[in-house]
Amino acid sequence: MPVSKKAVRKLPLTYFKLVEELPLAPLRNDGELAAAQAMLNRLLEEDLDEGGEAYLDVLTGLIEDYEAEHHPIPDASEADVLRLLLEANNLTQAELGKKAGMAASTVSAVLNGSRSLTKKQILSLAKVFSVPPAVFMPQ
Repeated sequence: MPVSKKAVRKLPLTYFKLVEELPLAPLRNDGELAAAQAMLNRLLEEDLDEGGEAYLDVLTGLIEDYEAEHHPIPDASEADVLRLLLEANNLTQAELGKKAGMAASTVSAVLNGSRSLTKKQILSLAKVFSVPPAVFMPQ
């Protein structure tokens, strides 16, 4: 079925110049990933027109797809998440315990990995930090 000319998006010449420099195709190895990341970093520092933005969108998707398949990031443990949230909010274990209705020793035990959070604690922490409860649960 023929494509309507109205359905085809016209892109500025900058898009095609970028495609000539680094073609938009699925990445096959870490060398291609490195080249794509270098291009991405360069483009992020430039003031892009519509063509550059379109190219950047597709390039970002290609990088994300390759990394998801070949370099997946492991889930953070609940201790890692809790530690990060404590630091980001400048809270001590004792301060968090008071806000979340938990003993400071419980917070400490979770941080050192000797105990896990209960469902009630997860809900309480999510409320304290204004984050979804899922952030404390690995996928």
